[in-house]
Amino acid sequence: MSMIRIAPELNLVLDPDTATVAEERSDSIEYSMEPVFERMDKLDEVADDLVNSLSPSKPLLNSWPGRENTSYLAGIYANAFYGVVIGLAFSGLVALIVTIKRLIDGVV
Repeated sequence: MSMIRIAPELNLVLDPDTATVAEERSDSIEYSMEPVFERMDKLDEVADDLVNSLSPSKPLLNSWPGRENTSYLAGIYANAFYGVVIGLAFSGLVALIVTIKRLIDGVV
């Protein structure tokens, strides 16, 4: 944090962040908030990344460029695979039931 000395003989300073004029005192201590703001910016990026992880079309923080839709495409391929497997299992079950029914109808 920097202070602008307006009148050194009167000990007047200007705080550029708040635009206030005050008397400079030797018993007050100022701390820089820049490290805190940097960490807050990192936490903000992580929070945004957490929210973006819920959307398949948003880029993630630690991913390579151009991989925005990978989870979307992976979801399509996985659901198509499971759809084919479940469809084949269901059609096989229907074929087995039809075959058993024809065998039962032919015997009786």
